[in-house]
Amino acid sequence: MDNRYFDVVDATWPPYAITHAGPWLIREGRGGGKRVSAASATGPVTQADIPQALDAMHAIGQGQLFMLRPDDTALDQMLETQGYEVIDPVHVYSGDPVVIGAGEIPRVTTFESETPLAIMQEIWAEGGIGPDRLAVMARAQGPKTYLLGRTNDRAAGVAYVAMHDGVAMLHALEVLEKFRGNGLGRHLMRAAGRWAAAQGARELTLLVTRRNVPANALYSSLGMQVVGDYHYRIKDSA
Repeated sequence: MDNRYFDVVDATWPPYAITHAGPWLIREGRGGGKRVSAASATGPVTQADIPQALDAMHAIGQGQLFMLRPDDTALDQMLETQGYEVIDPVHVYSGDPVVIGAGEIPRVTTFESETPLAIMQEIWAEGGIGPDRLAVMARAQGPKTYLLGRTNDRAAGVAYVAMHDGVAMLHALEVLEKFRGNGLGRHLMRAAGRWAAAQGARELTLLVTRRNVPANALYSSLGMQVVGDYHYRIKDSA
């Protein structure tokens, strides 16, 4: 897997702060979820280096959470021996924005906004995406857009897309539960592809947990390919 995708993640879904402690990159999430709260290694580490990461995470009030990338096999094994459990294995998908954006989007089905409208915030809130994650979106500095999707004459879906170094990444795609299965997620993906193509993006990418079977099926059906994987390891602080 090309590690540049992790740079895109940190730029389009940015932590509150990033600091370095020895061989560790420490993300301060401020409630924004695992992506912005996990520590990761910046190079080879040993067992003796792990307490430095733990101290840095403790200092900012965060739990013991590590992001393990494909190059982190040795660290992954060390953490396993110390009782850290795997959580949320993730697929990284990539596709051609033009291909993803192809196909019909019915009239008045998707809309772009420069800011998250109140109705968007309500839909995200129903899906568990609250103010802390909205703050993550607001921190992104590159081109970005907020997408609203409508079906059955009402607002029912949302997504957020941002750009970094020629790569667009979609986050926080959410369709209200009672409106799932009618194609709105596909229309939002097509809208994201069209926005990304208009920005000159060479790729549209996204992250999804492996266990989210419907989402994985949707992205594959749009011609997207898995280009990498990662997972987290966590230990109860107790």
